[in-house]
Amino acid sequence: MPKRSEEMLVDLWMSLLLVWITCVPCVSMTPIVGQSKSTQTGGSAAEASGPAEGQRLLSRAKRGWVWNQMFVLEEFSGPDPILVGRLHTDLDVGGKNIKYVLAGEGAGTIFAINELTGDIHAMKRLDREEKAEYTLTAQVVNADTDEPLEPPSEFIIKVQDINDNPPQFNEGPYRAAVPEMSAVGTPVTRVTATDADDPVYGNSAKLVYSILEGQPYFSVEPNSGTIKIALHGMDREMREEYLVVIQAKDMGGHMGGLSGTTTVTVTLMDINDNPPKFSKSLYEFVIPEDLPVGKMGGKVKANDRDIGENSKSTYSIIEGDDQGMFEIVTDGQTQEGILRLKKPIDYESKRSYTLRVEATNVRSEPSSGGPFKDTATVKVVVEDSDEPPVFLKPVYVLEVNENAPVNTVIGAVTARDPDSTGSLVRYFIDRHTDLERQFNINVDDGKITLAKPLDRETDMWHNITVTATEVRNHSQISRAIVAIRVMDINDNAPEFATEYEAFLCENGKPGQVIQTVSAVDKDDPIQGHYFDYRLVPEMLNNPNFTIKNNQDNSISVLAKHDTFRRQKQEMYFLPIIVTDNGNPPMSSTNTLTIRVCGCSKDGIVQSCNVEAYVLPIGLSMGALIAILACIILLLVIVVLFVTLRRHKNEPLIIKDDEDVRENIIRYDDEGGGEEDTEAFDIATLQNPDGINGYLPRKDIKPDLQFMPRAGQHSGPNGVDVDEFINVRLHEADNDPTAPPYDSIQIYGYEGRGSIAGSLSSLETASSDSDQNYDYLREWGPRFRRLGELYSVGESDRET
Repeated sequence: MPKRSEEMLVDLWMSLLLVWITCVPCVSMTPIVGQSKSTQTGGSAAEASGPAEGQRLLSRAKRGWVWNQMFVLEEFSGPDPILVGRLHTDLDVGGKNIKYVLAGEGAGTIFAINELTGDIHAMKRLDREEKAEYTLTAQVVNADTDEPLEPPSEFIIKVQDINDNPPQFNEGPYRAAVPEMSAVGTPVTRVTATDADDPVYGNSAKLVYSILEGQPYFSVEPNSGTIKIALHGMDREMREEYLVVIQAKDMGGHMGGLSGTTTVTVTLMDINDNPPKFSKSLYEFVIPEDLPVGKMGGKVKANDRDIGENSKSTYSIIEGDDQGMFEIVTDGQTQEGILRLKKPIDYESKRSYTLRVEATNVRSEPSSGGPFKDTATVKVVVEDSDEPPVFLKPVYVLEVNENAPVNTVIGAVTARDPDSTGSLVRYFIDRHTDLERQFNINVDDGKITLAKPLDRETDMWHNITVTATEVRNHSQISRAIVAIRVMDINDNAPEFATEYEAFLCENGKPGQVIQTVSAVDKDDPIQGHYFDYRLVPEMLNNPNFTIKNNQDNSISVLAKHDTFRRQKQEMYFLPIIVTDNGNPPMSSTNTLTIRVCGCSKDGIVQSCNVEAYVLPIGLSMGALIAILACIILLLVIVVLFVTLRRHKNEPLIIKDDEDVRENIIRYDDEGGGEEDTEAFDIATLQNPDGINGYLPRKDIKPDLQFMPRAGQHSGPNGVDVDEFINVRLHEADNDPTAPPYDSIQIYGYEGRGSIAGSLSSLETASSDSDQNYDYLREWGPRFRRLGELYSVGESDRET
């Protein structure tokens, strides 16, 4: 028999035994109280038919039902409906016409009752996990009339559980992580399974956990499902991931229980338990001596079996670099140590270096006792290179006196070839730094000479760049800066600080200060300036002015008397000699201009002009300006009036001799010949007066209100050309829509009796080739241009 059938059979026998144990007391016990909603109690049939005589005298009404709580096994599927229980009442005696009625949950569908015997059968297969109990109502009624013989009574049918649901891990599969090298018993994670069976009845839902796969590395607590470390020294570098299979079995783990499994993937987390390790104990690098500072000279690598932050290391030089020529930094991407130059290396000075390099973990575990380290030896061999010349100093500071003669030697620069071969060096000046070519340099010895005189007052410093080049290899060039300071000599005389103009009041007192004068000097002596002021020898006994030294490189000019008058002399000139304290001393004569002015009582200057003094009393300066403005305005009005009259008198008609415009009219329409009757209106040409003597204008919008005046037209037979033209001119002059529009007047009548005859070729029998237009030139200047045009046309046809 299959295992599943055996388990169901065992559960069935246990359930039947439980029902038998439960139902046996129903026969011998007194009526049960409080099992239903009825207030009466019931007993068994034996109890109802066998009481003592004294007991029948009791007035208490007895319940006639005989039953107890009923049970039915779930998942039972036999060939016949399963008997759940039997109902019986005291009224059910021989000959009574009664029947049992069942109502409530599942009545008639799941549960059926035999109306005569009261047997209740389960008609369907029941599942406790879907519904654990059913509440029904039983009643005894008259079989003929369906009249209730007793009140209904409620009872419960419970579905008895069997072990038909295996445990399930609803959250699986699981993933967990634990640090490597964890101690035995360290919890990893906890798994939980659930069983849909009844946890109260039997052991169907009692689970026990066990490990099927993952030993000897892990273990599991049977009751809680906690997974723990079971093996000491689990190393991530040896194995990082483990698959653990956990089983949960019900029935307390005994035989016949159902089981379910899940998987747990356990990952060992890295700790810093491995030191960095150089791949080689000795590294050798060859570095050229011309390698720039900061450039890489080599790489070292210390490998670490750890991962992440635990594998990162820093590099340092611990021995062999006393002069600080090298540095080593860590590449954050590759975790390599980059050896770089910190200072320039020289093959001729030192040809090799032996360094001791150390790699240290960035992080360390608290229990490890300090960071892990490893060391390696790095040997650096310097390779000889063709180096450019080297100046003894990167910057030279030279001095030269201003106005020094040309070819004066200012100083010299020196450079040498650092290579062992020792090439000769040539010197040059970078002319981009000496655009005016003020300096020269000797290509062999580097002496710098003066090419042009220098002036300190123009430029105090000159910065030039000198290059040194190897003779054997012109590509090897080095540069040095030469700063040339121009030293000052006393070559500039002092002069007034500004153009002074002093004012002297007529009513001033003797000894009053007219002006304070100071001087400046473009030179810059070491001990500072000191100026000496004095009047020119011719003015030593000046009767009007004197000077006083203020002891601060300035003087005050004083007036000697108070009799200065503008009528007598308006302006005075006072020459003053200023001398510096240089070697040799330099001096210059500067003239102070002093104007005599009229002042108020407070000494405020009011007017310095002689004309202002002779003005009549009572006429102020404002009144004078107003009068002058009126005069200018009158002059402007007169000039405008004369100009307008002159333009008005000029004739509007330009004389023929003055008309230099070329009036050329071009007609591109050749016409259709004599048969073309639509090119022009022949009636208009035949009637000079037009329609009623009025011809509409074609250049503007016609005015319907404008009509020609009566009496202005003549008959077609007595028309005079002059009169016709005058009429048209009169109409044009009185036309309100006249210019600025271009006016086109049509004159269809050619006139009679012209001396020149008709100019039209319409009625002539001769062709253009027979015509001679030379006579047009004889008609005067008006027809000269027309004659030239016809002459040009004939010459073109001949050509």
